[in-house]
Amino acid sequence: MTRGLAAPRLAAMGDRNFRWFFLARAITMITGSMSSIALAFAVLEIDNHPVSLSLVLTAFTVANVVFVLFGGVVADRLPRALVIQACYVLDLLSIGAIAYLLFTHTATIPVMVALAAVNGASTAFVLPAMQGIIPQLTRPETLQQANAMLSFVRSAVTIGGPVIAGILVTTAGPAWAMVVQLIGWLSAIPILAMVKLPPPVGDGRFSLFADLRIGWTEFWSRSWLYAVVLAFMIMNAIHVGAWGVVGPYIAKNDERLGIAGWGWVVSAEGVGVLLMTLVLMWFPLRRPLRMGMIGISLFAIPLTMLGAHPAVVLVAIAALLAGAGAEVFSSGWSVAMMENIPTDKLSRVSSYDMLGSFVVMPIGTLVYGWLITRADPAVVLVTSGILYAVIAVGTAFVPSVWRMGRVEAATVSH
Repeated sequence: MTRGLAAPRLAAMGDRNFRWFFLARAITMITGSMSSIALAFAVLEIDNHPVSLSLVLTAFTVANVVFVLFGGVVADRLPRALVIQACYVLDLLSIGAIAYLLFTHTATIPVMVALAAVNGASTAFVLPAMQGIIPQLTRPETLQQANAMLSFVRSAVTIGGPVIAGILVTTAGPAWAMVVQLIGWLSAIPILAMVKLPPPVGDGRFSLFADLRIGWTEFWSRSWLYAVVLAFMIMNAIHVGAWGVVGPYIAKNDERLGIAGWGWVVSAEGVGVLLMTLVLMWFPLRRPLRMGMIGISLFAIPLTMLGAHPAVVLVAIAALLAGAGAEVFSSGWSVAMMENIPTDKLSRVSSYDMLGSFVVMPIGTLVYGWLITRADPAVVLVTSGILYAVIAVGTAFVPSVWRMGRVEAATVSH
């Protein structure tokens, strides 16, 4: 690691716009930290079958994939804070509808699929805007610190959120977790209005296909970029299928783990992320992608353990290690993107990253939902863990990935 790019103290908080964005983002992460677990068990409460859960998750991902390229163009053309605010309004409607249906016991799988699709479409606009706005909010030398601070909050709430969600779901029901998320989104919208940024640079003419072509050119001209995205095309399909579908199913049906135990496992993953964010706030990654791919490969450990012996303590320890490794990748990837891609094209390039990373995820959820009805879940998970590790470590040895270093602050492209 190098000290040359290190930011003193919490230097990123010296930027007013970043402070307001950080507050709004922290609120949404805190209040939304229980929603994924609550949604999973809400679906299984309606129909205790893995295929039903996989259908809901697939609907979210399909909508995300369909709209993400358009979301990237919009985020580069319009004020990104405004794009995020508008999407939060749409989220309020979909999350509110889910909460109402759960409270009234009128929720059905087809309706949950439709509402998940609405939420997925909204996320397709939010994620490119989030990725593109951070370089506008802070200075180049504080990019890694700003990302680490956001990850710190995300991981901190991930520690407590799943545990609280597990308790809340088993006592009061999943609808109350949705209510908490609604409160957060309502609070974040006016706070984001305090972010004041110059309007996007452009010629004023909107051409969807021309803008997409520019984004594609920027994306495909960087071998490190498409190599990692191609790897995550498969790795994310494994993650969402094995961890997102098989994990809750085992938790609900295997007494060695249980719903509350699954909450502890997910929280342990958050502890790993939290500890690593503290390190990355002060020590910049000298080789962000090399270390990132090696770090993300650690997810194979809890995945394999979940299949071989789903005991709470063992899987939680493995998840903690995986969380630390995931944060190394997340921070390294964000910094590599923000340092090497022009800011006015960053949302579009990010949308291609997201499209490639997400496009196979619907297949992953459906395949894994089907697989565990036809094969031993333990064999499925152990095999998936081995495949995940091979892909992650193999990608680290791609020359442009292995050699990728940091860009000095003075040369960061804006």
